[in-house]
Amino acid sequence: MKRRRTTLLCLAALLGAALTALPAQQAGADEVEQVRNGGFGTTADPWWTSNVTAGLSDGRLCADVPGGTVNRWDSAVGQDAITLVKGSSYRFSFSASGVPEGHAVRAVVGLGVSPYDTWYEATPVLDGSGDAYTYTFTSPVDSTQGQVAFQVGGSADPWRFCLDDVSLLGGVPPEVYRPDTGPRVRVNQVAYLPAGPKNATLVTDATAKLPWRLKNGAGKTVAHGWSVPRGTDASSGQNVHSIDFGGYRTRGTGFTLVADGETSRPFDIGTAAYERLRLDAVKYYYTQRSGIAIRDDLRPGYGRAAGHVDVAPNRGDSAVPCQPGVCDYTLDVTGGWYDAGDHGKYVVNGGIATWELLSTYERSLLARTGDPAGLGDGTLAIPESGNRVPDILDEARWELDFLLRMQVPDGQPLAGMAHHKIHDERWTGLPLLPGDDPQKRELHPPTTTATLNLAATAAQAARLYRPYDKAFAAKALAAARKAFAAALAHPQVYADPNDGTGGGAYNDEDATDEFYWAAAELYLSTGEKQFADRVLNSPAHTADIFVPNGFDWSRTAAAGRLDLATVPNRLPGRDKVRGSVVRGADTYLATLAAQPYGMPYAPDGNRYDWGSSHQVLNNAVVIATAYDLTGASKYRAGAVQSMDYVLGRNALNVSYVTGYGEVNSHHQHSRWYAHELDPNLPDPPPGTLAGGANSGIQDPYAQGKLQGCVGQFCYIDDIQSWSTNETAINWNAALARLADFVADQGQRTSGGGPGAR
Repeated sequence: MKRRRTTLLCLAALLGAALTALPAQQAGADEVEQVRNGGFGTTADPWWTSNVTAGLSDGRLCADVPGGTVNRWDSAVGQDAITLVKGSSYRFSFSASGVPEGHAVRAVVGLGVSPYDTWYEATPVLDGSGDAYTYTFTSPVDSTQGQVAFQVGGSADPWRFCLDDVSLLGGVPPEVYRPDTGPRVRVNQVAYLPAGPKNATLVTDATAKLPWRLKNGAGKTVAHGWSVPRGTDASSGQNVHSIDFGGYRTRGTGFTLVADGETSRPFDIGTAAYERLRLDAVKYYYTQRSGIAIRDDLRPGYGRAAGHVDVAPNRGDSAVPCQPGVCDYTLDVTGGWYDAGDHGKYVVNGGIATWELLSTYERSLLARTGDPAGLGDGTLAIPESGNRVPDILDEARWELDFLLRMQVPDGQPLAGMAHHKIHDERWTGLPLLPGDDPQKRELHPPTTTATLNLAATAAQAARLYRPYDKAFAAKALAAARKAFAAALAHPQVYADPNDGTGGGAYNDEDATDEFYWAAAELYLSTGEKQFADRVLNSPAHTADIFVPNGFDWSRTAAAGRLDLATVPNRLPGRDKVRGSVVRGADTYLATLAAQPYGMPYAPDGNRYDWGSSHQVLNNAVVIATAYDLTGASKYRAGAVQSMDYVLGRNALNVSYVTGYGEVNSHHQHSRWYAHELDPNLPDPPPGTLAGGANSGIQDPYAQGKLQGCVGQFCYIDDIQSWSTNETAINWNAALARLADFVADQGQRTSGGGPGAR
């Protein structure tokens, strides 16, 4: 789980053009106005401006915004000394126009002094008519040092911003957010395999069974049956029924399911969608690349300049210094993937993402239904296509080369360890193309967990790249050995949990699982007894690691266990390893059967975790691995069915994968997939997985909409909701792994479902 914090970044201390400051009006009774002179009757007092030429015009405050700025906060208008009361609801409203139209303004309510937290923000795209905008939110703090600000920078060309009727009214009733969940029949909006499970969930007040009908694209009923009442679903708070139509196997498009007077969103029965998704989920990584221009001929609509290659305004990644006091050298850490919606690059998250892509390829070589050609050379349309190396290995190599560059050089303290991360000195705002990022870049201290991520992925790479590039394979293995030795010498060097300015902290204070994972990969690639002994003596080797939340960047023991179970080796007691994976799969299958929405995920206390959509998928990967180990059809069916949740069969009736399903997530938090904020930028590419429901709702936007949300309902498809709706490389790796498995099952002509779920 990521722990991120946005900041206001429009600081009164930096503003040289402050007009006047008046005492704040104290909050008291209901319906108290906190903004002074929001109508700009005869003066602009007490509003301040920064890097604009402003004045009154026809009863409005108008500002001429210069062109050539990079960040939203480079030009701004605002007011300080705003009082807010924790738990009180506020209506934030204003009228604004922009000429020429199409410019976005970042309207924020936040802390006017360090650390400049943002408590609420909205980013409307303005036209020239002076439209009114109204938002309601609940203050998370008590403060007399609040600030209302309108950030208008970041435009290449000058424009004119006008503002009027600004209000922050306290004591208003809280806004009740009711998501549009569409028809009450919830289906996989993309496709069901012809020879696979087909299940749906009906939301209804009925307690007795109900008839259902399956209609084809022509509207003809082709199957019918009765629903199974399931009672109240804890994950959503809804009364639901299950519908099983797995007996129908005819291919087609435009099917709908009808029950209780409702008609589902359309779906296909076929395999083509999963063939596309297998590719799109991995194609996502090319547009996440740092250090290379993204070619528009390869990704139409996504072409952009290279980011962080020492071309102004970038500081660049070719000679990045450490944070003050950490080291006295610089490193060339160009390349790699941007981690999520920001411009940071993190070894711990890069490690688990790279492992899962490499394991997707390794499974294709080893599994009974594996298809090495599925992600082979020429399949992904990347610059390296046509080089006789599988494209998925080429893509993973882009990140592996970066991971190797993060290793501390010989002759330095902590030589052989890996720096935890590299990112901007301070948080940047949205939108911001990678090539336009002006922030100073910094290396953060080495950690044991990052070092072991490097050791694990480099060791795995050593065996997989050997047929294609023996020199790189040898280099990777040498780096893995060096990293593992360095971690043994420094076994408890952990990331600072407060190191979250400019990038996520990714703190983890237990490296037991990373030691196990790294030892497993080194053993699988070398066969050496020293690494086998490390595996066998690790407490993670016999621990119950298949927990409800599954595996993730901070829970990596499963990566080692799954590979020990599937990659040929002579580890003593290997049958027990394989048996533990099957038992883990049985646990997840039992969870799936008990969940009316049919997913192998039921977190403790119904507290959905950050990135829950990928945790559903990773639990399904365990089930899929059990199928590879045993050939038992129940595991195949359970893994395939798990895809339904992320493709629409959920309480919100939304597909969490961009471009897949009639209603799908496409406003993920990102600085360059930011069409919601800038019409000149694209939405995320097809095959991008949204983080999904997160009970923590850590961002201000979600807090303003989702207070009191239950499980699955803790999600909103808005670019401002970085805690529920970010994109991330490890999340997409889980999608890639399971999509590849399901696509392989689509080649089968037999199979079945686990019954009504």
